[in-house]
Amino acid sequence: MSKQNTWAQAIQQLIEAILKALGQGPKRTWHQHVVPYENGWAVRREGNKRITSKHRKQSTAIKRAKTLAKRKKADVIIHRESGGIRDRISYAED
Repeated sequence: MSKQNTWAQAIQQLIEAILKALGQGPKRTWHQHVVPYENGWAVRREGNKRITSKHRKQSTAIKRAKTLAKRKKADVIIHRESGGIRDRISYAED
């Protein structure tokens, strides 16, 4: 590896660290996931560990996720009880 390549990598890492510290890292999405949660269903924003809301029925969770996704022009990703993805609904502008 050449010295020039090493310097370029070091500079890139430094810029990424500065942007991360300033909160300018990768852009987060507003996609809403409908996931199984305890004895019911939950809505969780993509990338979040905490849930946004919890519901007894999947249909209620889907309605809530759709409302949030429409507001932010995002997607709703509906999961099965097993955790796999069942459906995806997009509200992104074309």
